[in-house]
Amino acid sequence: MNNIPQVLTIAGSDSGGGAGIQADLKTFQMQRVFGTSVLTAVTAQNTLGVLDIHMIPLKTIRSQLQAVKNDFNIASVKIGMLGTAEIIECVAECLKDRPFGNVVLDPVMFAKGGAPLLQPQAVSALIDHLLPLADVITPNLPETEALTGVVIYDEMSIKKAAKSLQMRGVRNVIIKGGHSLNSQSEQCQDWIFLDDGRDFVLARPRFHTPHTHGTGCTFSACLTAELAKGKTLQSAVEIAKDFITAAISHPLDIGHGHGPTNHWAYHDFVN
Repeated sequence: MNNIPQVLTIAGSDSGGGAGIQADLKTFQMQRVFGTSVLTAVTAQNTLGVLDIHMIPLKTIRSQLQAVKNDFNIASVKIGMLGTAEIIECVAECLKDRPFGNVVLDPVMFAKGGAPLLQPQAVSALIDHLLPLADVITPNLPETEALTGVVIYDEMSIKKAAKSLQMRGVRNVIIKGGHSLNSQSEQCQDWIFLDDGRDFVLARPRFHTPHTHGTGCTFSACLTAELAKGKTLQSAVEIAKDFITAAISHPLDIGHGHGPTNHWAYHDFVN
């Protein structure tokens, strides 16, 4: 019997290769799981910004999901850029019978340069249809505020926001703190709230570099891979934190803007 963990990413394509489907599949490969994919959008983008977005027709998204479901034993799925309320509802409908194991939701709302990747009217659809299906959600601070309406300014407000997400049906919450103090804090802290009532903080040194394109995608993809291997959430998030820290701290210096992270770094310099 083939015991290679198989995973799925449902996300948009990044023509610049630093985020989205491309970052997910690179991360899956580095973590030695077999990656499959369902494209929700094709973006024309590079390290300088997003030039164009084409949403994939719902029929094609459904067909991709069915094709993966019919032939692969998916242990974990990562959901990234969905873009519209209609796509969110389509994906949620396909996930209702939980055919793909652990559901990791990365609620992608903005590109690194600030371009919107989720229509404003789609936020309520994400809250209503996908939060109840998520085993883990991995929003950054701006995304957390948009999903909960809680203005985050200290640890108490972070706990309030996490509780709000769990009350919406999410089992485990990981709030990423890369935007803390306008991205000028000395450490990057992530706050983790588990469904058994435990919570803890992971902190690593901040590296001041413009090459952070795709950090959220890469982090959540690594988390998805580790969960597919059977790791506990605490162990998986620690590995994902180390993976993305290595990817940021050993930049590739590619592109003229927000360059991609280094998906080789964790294995070349840490593991």
